[in-house]
Amino acid sequence: MNDMTIEPGSASLAAPFIKQMIVQLRAMDSYGTYDTWSDEKVLDPMILTKARRREIPVVGDPDEVVVSRIKAYYNAIAVRVEQECGLMAVPMINLSHEGFGRALIMVGKLVVIDKALRDVHRFGFDSVEKLDEEAEKQVARALTNIEKFRAAAED
Repeated sequence: MNDMTIEPGSASLAAPFIKQMIVQLRAMDSYGTYDTWSDEKVLDPMILTKARRREIPVVGDPDEVVVSRIKAYYNAIAVRVEQECGLMAVPMINLSHEGFGRALIMVGKLVVIDKALRDVHRFGFDSVEKLDEEAEKQVARALTNIEKFRAAAED
């Protein structure tokens, strides 16, 4: 990836989802590579500017690093759902080797998020703000579903 896209000390890093996203990315670093990295550097690969997108082929298979970022994203959404509703949220991701699949987040017996995934080798967001905005939309949808079907969520 080219130069970092996130300004050091950016106010957008204080958003609850972004903080959780950084926690999740760091948690997946089993070799301690991120220990000395700033939060901006850890989060930076999630940001795909137009220039970065042009560097990625239109057709391709996701590598383990990209898959781990997707898992971190849905783990962070699940944690945000838990924080908001007080019920355990469990993410489940099923991906083919070609980068197609589905992401589900379950609360009790209720599927609160069901997202079709495709072309995941190009997974990323235009900016930190867009990352936060999209994730919080997902959280809001999940909370609406939980409110609507509370009995299934608590089951």
